[in-house]
Amino acid sequence: MCGIVGYIGDKDAADIVFDGLRRLEYRGYDSAGIATLTGDGIDIRRAEGKLVNLEGLLRDKPLSGSLGIGHTRWATHGRPSETNAHPHHAGGIVVVHNGIIENYLELKERLQGQGHSFRSETDTEIIAHLVEQHCKEGCDFESAVRRALGEVRGAYAVAVLCVREPDRLIAARLGSPLVIGCGEGEFFVASDIPAMLSHTRQMIFLEDGDFAVFSRSSMNLSRVDGSPVERPVKTITWSPTMAEKGGYRHFMLKEIYEQPRAVADTIAGRL
Repeated sequence: MCGIVGYIGDKDAADIVFDGLRRLEYRGYDSAGIATLTGDGIDIRRAEGKLVNLEGLLRDKPLSGSLGIGHTRWATHGRPSETNAHPHHAGGIVVVHNGIIENYLELKERLQGQGHSFRSETDTEIIAHLVEQHCKEGCDFESAVRRALGEVRGAYAVAVLCVREPDRLIAARLGSPLVIGCGEGEFFVASDIPAMLSHTRQMIFLEDGDFAVFSRSSMNLSRVDGSPVERPVKTITWSPTMAEKGGYRHFMLKEIYEQPRAVADTIAGRL
């Protein structure tokens, strides 16, 4: 289980993403990282260990920009390390991912045969290279992400940036949770409600196979295959404390009702 946060708008993305990661730290604390995208390109900070290590790195080397994605990791493929921390990048594509790619070895071998070199031990890096390869073959950013996700087997929630399109954020899910937050001239994506609740209470809960493309002023929601879809915007009335409990009265109830999902997450990609 990992935590994802993304932001596109007119505010400081690194601050918003880091605050969201802090609220999702229960989802993983092996490593963490943030990437922002500006007209000057992509800037990434990653650190092994708890979120406080990333906080110190950001204090020494701040990030700028109003478009960013971040991740807090619980290691699955690859040991806990700075190298294996998200975000991962390849050829101007940056990805954060929650889930397990079952066919990553098969895809990795194919990509290596096409000249790709890998820095990490993770399955996530495969996604960045797949998108890069499809861009090389003539796809635009959105089409490349759709094609890449169509090739992977397993579970994913992803947020993706492209240096060639510094005003767009793409997010999608299959088997891993992802929620959209809708603000005034800004959008958020996160693995869970608490990451966004201090910024907006208007949220869209993506379903498996959903695919969202954001600019600072608009959102287009569809399926990964391109077919149109609509999802309702829901107003969250929970307090921040209640949101952390998933709407339950106390954490014990939350843990009881989360057991089926916890079992599914544990065996994902292993059976």
